[in-house]
Amino acid sequence: MIVDVHSHAWEYPLHFSDDFREQARRARKGQDVDLTVTLDGYRAGCPDGQSVFTVVFGGKARLSGLWVNDDFVARYVAQDPKHLLGFLSVDPTVTDGGDRDLKRGHLELGLQGVKLMPMYAGFSPSEPRLRPLWRYCQQNNLPVLLHTGTTFVSQAPLRHTLPRLLDEVAIEFPNCRIIMAHLGHPYEGECIAVIRKHPNVYADISALHYRPWQLFHSLMLVQEYGVWDKLLFGTDYPFTTVNATLAGLRSLNSKFAGTGAELDSSELEKLISRDSLQILGIRNRAYQV
Repeated sequence: MIVDVHSHAWEYPLHFSDDFREQARRARKGQDVDLTVTLDGYRAGCPDGQSVFTVVFGGKARLSGLWVNDDFVARYVAQDPKHLLGFLSVDPTVTDGGDRDLKRGHLELGLQGVKLMPMYAGFSPSEPRLRPLWRYCQQNNLPVLLHTGTTFVSQAPLRHTLPRLLDEVAIEFPNCRIIMAHLGHPYEGECIAVIRKHPNVYADISALHYRPWQLFHSLMLVQEYGVWDKLLFGTDYPFTTVNATLAGLRSLNSKFAGTGAELDSSELEKLISRDSLQILGIRNRAYQV
């Protein structure tokens, strides 16, 4: 069983502003970007004969021009609830601080975690106005996955994406399970320091395999710090697939043979097969395979 903790559901280009799409195009050196999401498309990128369970979310960030209503995510998950689990999204910069979306997504739509996009929406995860959100998630056992790391969106402030900000949150809310996306790329060292420090803070390795040298170096830091158990498998579909991520991870040692450093291949396989739902405390509510 593979658990992919990082997959998107949206309708492209409907859920994106013209500005977001143009910036994405510039980031690809003028090439058109197709971020179409379908369940069939996702499954086409999964290994044959191996079951995959997938965490799915949309995203809300008015500043950057991305807005996916949680109803859309709930409908996507309803296509195959035995293999899909939905997270709601919140933009706390909106009028009510996202409180209505938080409670409606959880209580009415049955979504079982929260996706935050601090840099894209223009807020810090450690600022005081988010305390009610963190308190609610801790009390209701809702894991929170946050985008950490870089972006091509020019108006998204990098200061809000630094992994060190989650250190402050974890100190105040130690029982809330937190996942930092993309291993904090390109601030992986800072991310590793935070996940080592806090028992309930993790990182996923989504969307990193196409920078193999940086991923190899980052996983060597993971190995040296002894925090392999704090990493979760993720893809970032539609930006990449399960198969491409698996191939990227499993080819790292061969790519850099002769460097004098080698990743523990058994730990790589444990990462790939890790039961992230149990770690995140949501097995009994969703894990039906």
